[in-house]
Amino acid sequence: MLTRQRHQLILDALRRDGQVVAKAFGESLGLSEDTIRRDLRELAAQGKLQRVHGGALPMAAAEVDFAGRERLAPQEKVAIGRAAAAMVRPGQVVFVDGGTTAVQLARHLPAALRATVVTHSPSVAVALVEHPGVEVVLIGGRLFKHSVVAVGAAATEAIARIHADTCFLGVTGVHAQAGLTTADMEEAAIKRALMAASAETVVMASSEKLGAASPYVIAPLAEAGTVLVAPQASEAAVAALRAAGAAVTVAGRPPQAPGADDRGEAPR
Repeated sequence: MLTRQRHQLILDALRRDGQVVAKAFGESLGLSEDTIRRDLRELAAQGKLQRVHGGALPMAAAEVDFAGRERLAPQEKVAIGRAAAAMVRPGQVVFVDGGTTAVQLARHLPAALRATVVTHSPSVAVALVEHPGVEVVLIGGRLFKHSVVAVGAAATEAIARIHADTCFLGVTGVHAQAGLTTADMEEAAIKRALMAASAETVVMASSEKLGAASPYVIAPLAEAGTVLVAPQASEAAVAALRAAGAAVTVAGRPPQAPGADDRGEAPR
C-alpha cells in the first residue's frame, strides 16, 4: 500500500471515529505499528492531526489566527455568545477569555445589566465600551497577536488577585480523553489562571472544537463546570462528552446533567 493511500485511510478514520490507535489500526491493515506511527508523525508535521500517546486525534481547526477564526462557524458563535451572555447575573464579576465567541458574548450582554467583566482581550473590552452598566477591567501583559490577548507573568499575577463568579473560557479543542486544549503554551497557562481564580467555568465551544485536540493541555474535561455548544453540534460529539462526565448545555435548550440524553433523562 502506498504511503499516500495509508495517509488517506488514517484521515478518513479520524473523521469517522474521532481517533486512531496505532497498534489496532496497523493490525486492521496488516501493517506494523511502526509504519503507522511513522505515518502519524508525517501527518502531524503537515498539521493534519494531533499525535497523542498510542495514536492520534483530529487536529483542532480553530488554531488559525483571529481573523481566520471569525470566518469559522459564525452562526454557532452568535448562538453560543448569546446563551453565555444570558448566564451573567446582575452584580457578578466574570472573567471573559479572548476569542471570537467571547466577543459575541460581550455584544449580547443585556443593555440593562450591571456587572463587572474582567478580560485580557482588547477585542472584548472594545466591544463593551458603549455598554452603560458593565464595568470593564482590562488585564495587561505581552500582546499575543495570534489571539489578540495579553499573556505572560504580569497577566497571570493580575488574574490571581481577582475572585470571579464565572470564567467564560475559549479553547481550540474539547475532547473526552485529551481534555481542554489550546495551541500555545503561554495562552494555556493564562486559561488555567482564569479557571483557578473563578468559582465555576463555562467552556464555549463551537462544533469544529468538539472531539479535536491541540498540543497544550489547559485542564482535564472534568474541570469544566459546563461545556456550552451550539444547536448545530454533532449529537455523537455531544454524547461522547456527556459519557465522559461533562455537563453539556446546548445553546437555547435547558441545561442537562452529565450522562443525560437529549430529552434530559439520565440512563437507567
